[in-house]
Formats: sequence, structure tokens, C-alpha cells
Amino acid sequence: MTLYRYIINEIWPTFLASLFVFIFIMVAARMLSITELIVTRGVRVTQVLGMVFYLLPDILTFALPAVTLVSVVVAFLRLSVDSEIIALKSSGISLYQMLPPVVAFSMVILIAGVAIGVFAAPWGNRAFKDLIFKIAESKADIGIKERVFCEPFDNLVLYVNHFSRRERVLKHVFVVDRRDKEITNTIVAEEGRILVHPEKRIITIYFANGTIFVVDKNLDAARTIRFKTYGLNIGLRDVMVSLASRRKAPHELSLQDLIEQIKAVPRGGLRYNRMMRELLEKGAIPLAVLFMGVIGVALGAQIRARGRSTGIGISLAVFSAYYICLMIMRSVCSSGGLSPVIGVWIPDFLLMISMVYFLRRAAGERPFNFLASHA
Repeated sequence: MTLYRYIINEIWPTFLASLFVFIFIMVAARMLSITELIVTRGVRVTQVLGMVFYLLPDILTFALPAVTLVSVVVAFLRLSVDSEIIALKSSGISLYQMLPPVVAFSMVILIAGVAIGVFAAPWGNRAFKDLIFKIAESKADIGIKERVFCEPFDNLVLYVNHFSRRERVLKHVFVVDRRDKEITNTIVAEEGRILVHPEKRIITIYFANGTIFVVDKNLDAARTIRFKTYGLNIGLRDVMVSLASRRKAPHELSLQDLIEQIKAVPRGGLRYNRMMRELLEKGAIPLAVLFMGVIGVALGAQIRARGRSTGIGISLAVFSAYYICLMIMRSVCSSGGLSPVIGVWIPDFLLMISMVYFLRRAAGERPFNFLASHA
């Protein structure tokens, strides 16, 4: 038990530090788009921080396998460099007997990963889109100014003679809608009223008594439409292009909703494949944590004097290979090229084979080929 506590105490500080660095890198990679939201779209810093917070569960889901691998590799590399592994083996303790604390630690992270995937990630994804919708709603109120041409949303120019913010009523409205790349709609109406539909995440401007002038992109055709009432929908895509869907995406659904919708949609369709893939990944991605932990033992024990940077580099290479395989299988399964029931588990299956290979060679004191070539 003393040995087990000693090994775990070597792992968890590096795990926490690596997790912080991984999250920081992921957030920093999105800083350009975040800065654009603040500068060009008038989004408040507090709202941006809310977006980052809601994205954390998704980031953690993919971070846990990588961070577990790096922390175990670094821990066993330290034991190897200080000849503690040699001392343990001289005392009759094999590499296999050092596995239980790593497996136990990995199982705790695996359970945490399942909990995040089942509960936190869907909540975060829903809350993220809800926040984007609130930003759209506030832009509809704040972005519209009286007797001034304004563009509260991309490719949507408005001019109103009078705007009652309390009742959300517009008088004598002129709108140029260029969101459709093929046509331009120009709307002139006596009155407009802004209605919000939070459940559908859309804002609708209902116009009364007006005319729509429709002009094709090449100006070779035009038509005029008179109306008594007309609804102009503004969805999430008008605030952030990547959020085009009005209905809940599979990654926003709770486990129960996901299972119910899988039963309701036709088997083999694109939505069925996406939802089935999402369901199975809630177990498949956390399972990678266990395999990564054991692989880390083998790598850390064999790298020895090659240095911590080499250990981290090899760890990231292993994770990158897993991640690329995961993304390929995601695309193939979503498109229907391979059943998600099979495809989702292929990255884990390859990890398991790698785990057995690395562990047997490390336990038998046989160097890995890729390490031997750089010796």
C-alpha cells in the first residue's frame, strides 16, 4: 500500500498541472474568435467568460485521455531516471505489480469522464447556445437605433423611424436582407414587432402592411410582393455561423433524450448515426483513459534518461495518433460509411493493442523500436 500511495502521489500533481496547461492551450487557440466577438460584435467580456465556462466540459472530455497519459509517463520517467524502478525490480517487484495504483487512478478519471460526458457536456452545450441566443436577443434591442442605418446582425441592415424598446415595436421600417447569397430582399413596412422564441432559439420580426422587393444576385430578375403580415426569422446562424441548427444537436441531448430519439428516428439515417455515435462516445472516449494510463507506465519505464521533454513529446504523439483515428471514425460513422456500433470502438481497440505491445516489451526489458532508433 505504501508503494501504491507513493506512485499515486507522483501522478496526481503532474495530472493537475497538465490539465491546467491543456485547458489554457485550448482556450488560447480560440482567443482570436473570442477577441472578434468582443471587438466586432459588441459581446461583453462576462458573456465571453460564460462561453468559455460552458465549453469546459467538452474540452475536459478530450483532455482527460491526453492528460492521464502525460502525467503517468512523467511520473514513471522520474522513477526510472532516479533508478527507483530498478531498485523496485531488484526487490522482486515487477512492472505488472506497479500497475494497480495506475489502473485505480485511471478508473477514477474514467468515471469522472463518463459523468462529464453524460451530464456536464450536454448541459454545457445547451447553456452555450442559450447564451448565444441571449446575445442575439440583446443585439435586437440594443443594435436597432432610430433614424439610423444599422446592422445589428450580419448582412441585415435596418432603418426605423421609431422604435419602442419596451414593447419591441418598430414604426416605418426599411430592411435590406442579404443573408441569402442568391437574392437580396428589401422590405418596406409600416410596422414591425419583435417576438422572441427561446425554445426554438429564434427571433422573429413580424411586419405589417408592406412590400418586399426581391432581386437576384446577378440583377437579371426582380419581383415585388405585397403583404399584410410577414415574418423575418433571425436564428443563431446570424450571430455565429457555426451554430446554424435550431433544434438540439446530439451533443446537447441528455442521455435519456438521446436514447428516446435514437428509437424514434429511422435506423441508418444521418441523424440516427450521429446520435448513436454520440451515445457510444460517452463510454468510448473515457475508456481511452484507462488504456492511456497503462501505456504511460510502459513508456515512462522505458524512456529513462532521454528526458522529460522526450516523454511528453512521445505521449503527445501517441495521443495525436489516437485523436486522428477518432476524428476519422467520427466522420465515417456520421456519414454512414461504417456502423457507429463498430466504428466508435476502433480507436479504443487500437489503443488496447498498443497497450499490450508496449507493456509486454517494457516488462521484458526490451526497448521499443522507435526509441532504439534514436538511442
